[in-house]
Amino acid sequence: MRKLFGTDGIRAVAGEAPLDPKTIYAVGVALAHQLKANAHEPTVVLGMDTRESSGWIAAALTAGLVHGGATANSAGVVTTPAIAYLARKHKFSAGVVISASHNPWYDNGIKIFGGDGYKLPDETELRIEDEIFRQLESVTAPEPQNLSAPPVNPEFRADYEAFLLSAVPGLKLNGLKLVLDCANGAASAIAPELFAHLGGCVQLTHATPDGRNINADCGALHPAVVAAETKANADIGVTFDGDADRALFADANGNVVNGDAILLLAARDLKARNLLKGNTIVATTMSNMGLEAALRRDKIKMLRAPVGDKYVLEVMQANSASLGGEQSGHILFPHLATTGDGLLTALVVLDIVRRSGKSLAGLIADLKVFPQVIVNIRVKEKTPLDQIDTVAASIRAAESELNGNGRVVVRYSGTEPLARVMIEAESEKTMRHHAEAISEAIRDALGA
Repeated sequence: MRKLFGTDGIRAVAGEAPLDPKTIYAVGVALAHQLKANAHEPTVVLGMDTRESSGWIAAALTAGLVHGGATANSAGVVTTPAIAYLARKHKFSAGVVISASHNPWYDNGIKIFGGDGYKLPDETELRIEDEIFRQLESVTAPEPQNLSAPPVNPEFRADYEAFLLSAVPGLKLNGLKLVLDCANGAASAIAPELFAHLGGCVQLTHATPDGRNINADCGALHPAVVAAETKANADIGVTFDGDADRALFADANGNVVNGDAILLLAARDLKARNLLKGNTIVATTMSNMGLEAALRRDKIKMLRAPVGDKYVLEVMQANSASLGGEQSGHILFPHLATTGDGLLTALVVLDIVRRSGKSLAGLIADLKVFPQVIVNIRVKEKTPLDQIDTVAASIRAAESELNGNGRVVVRYSGTEPLARVMIEAESEKTMRHHAEAISEAIRDALGA
């Protein structure tokens, strides 16, 4: 099992292991050594979000990369998918993003993409982990204050913005009122320039990062914020997370439109244009049964993957699917990009709305969701849940009563010390009863 890498890279409190200077330096050395197996002089492109720790982490990582024999380049503050795109376009050996995505400002993380623009396979991350632990036995990291990140090349961000505009040729937003919540994160550096090319009336909110306000009561973790603003002032709202690899939406009525709804409208649009391969999409275990039912009416098959966009992509590739994503707003358009991209998703959705002549609410009006609740429980350790008798018994009781007319998904977060309990049921009372029973069993056994 991986000890450092979760479902989306390495993530922790900045300054504490495994995001202390020595480990970060070791990550750079280990990554450079892995890359040298395929390139004599490997090159890496770095990007970061707006956390106050991102600068010194970039500097420590760069020092490790250089020590390991690689050359580092910087795109500065850009989104995670921007680095995936740039790594592929400019033929870098790898791309690295310094971000903790939707986590609070005091956390940070390291995400690594291969030169092909895809997240690393689990087995590659395991090899890098082994090398990191070997490096930790011998390396002495220089003091971060004595280090510096590479100079920022502004052409990288311009390249990425040009790609986004080319992905939806002819899109014009004239006559449309939009609210964009940038979460005080990486989208703050790109969204203003990008949407200036598209017309329309655009209201930018939470686009003034100060190093500590990323995701703070805004962004994709708090979609009700943009929904309220949209109901008051706009036709459509879009909200990103800290590194803008996902997006959620709001319609003119102030309703939150999540990733399930976006998958539905995108699947219908692709099918209408004969672009939905095999009439199949890939969602996750967390997607609502209502999505599955709506797709079935359109003769579209939905496969389910484990949570994590890299796992969605694996199932998509195995089934040659042309659309996949998560309820949280990670949407994958493999004909356009190698990874989930919130800004790209926003443009695609806006393009569908414009071409259809319908409102966002109208496009998904028939999506009837089952009552669903998700409870997060902070845990002190991640013991396999099937090994805890009380937890396993509570899960079996829920599944037995639902008897196929609902779903139970209980799993650990891949990025935080949390257990997540998701229950869907036709009856809200039944749903909440079982959610609380399972959550209480987990708290009693593992609660932090």
